[in-house]
Amino acid sequence: MSELHSVGKEPNRETVDEIIAGLEAMGNYISPSEATRREYRNVLLEEYREFVETHDKAKNDAAPSSGGPER
Repeated sequence: MSELHSVGKEPNRETVDEIIAGLEAMGNYISPSEATRREYRNVLLEEYREFVETHDKAKNDAAPSSGGPER
């Protein structure tokens, strides 16, 4: 997920389909059942959304604040 995020992939179905294709290419079994794949897609989408939010928040928190000290 970090590789996809580092190249700017948004959390959407296209990205999740890339994740699934990558997992299958690595030999991970994913059921051919459309109902199961749909549920798996939904779970991966939610996980990737959370990953992106967490990493974007951490990046924003680590960025130096603009402006000087408040008075």
